Amino acid sequence: MLITRAARMHGGGDPMRRTSLHLGYAAAAGSAALLGAAYLYQLAGYAPCTMCIWQRYPHGVAIALGLALLVLGRGRVLLAFGALAAGTTAALGLYHTGVERGWWEGPSACTGGASDLSAMTGADLLSFDTTETLVLCDEVVWEFLSLSMASWNAILSALLAGVWIAALVLSRRTGRA
Repeated sequence: MLITRAARMHGGGDPMRRTSLHLGYAAAAGSAALLGAAYLYQLAGYAPCTMCIWQRYPHGVAIALGLALLVLGRGRVLLAFGALAAGTTAALGLYHTGVERGWWEGPSACTGGASDLSAMTGADLLSFDTTETLVLCDEVVWEFLSLSMASWNAILSALLAGVWIAALVLSRRTGRA
């Protein structure tokens, strides 16, 4: 397998270093899986809200960092930024969950409120020109085990951040990464 071969090539005979690289690859693959799942839900008809889109960008960064790790075979900086990217999307997911549950206010551009409708004209309200469904950030459109997509993203992304951090800690123990 390409990843195992790359880890052997870059990790030499040091099993801890290879494990560190494998953890980085696994965390990047986890971000790819979450990003892929988000697009599959979109294909299934669940249009994303603005905050859902925000949560996708850090996953893209984590995937790019995993690819850079694969090519370079080293990089504590890459591992640290991977943890930061996964932590960022986890924080965005937590913030989005709070908006959905009414714990705090969300961005006025994507939450439902009377002030948003008052700014629209009658023509805007009756228009059929929009090609996408308007999804508000404070509405839950799908949930599993009483948790929304944003909540699941927060939980799973926090776990991925932990994997990135474990890879970073292992790379520090080997003295090189």
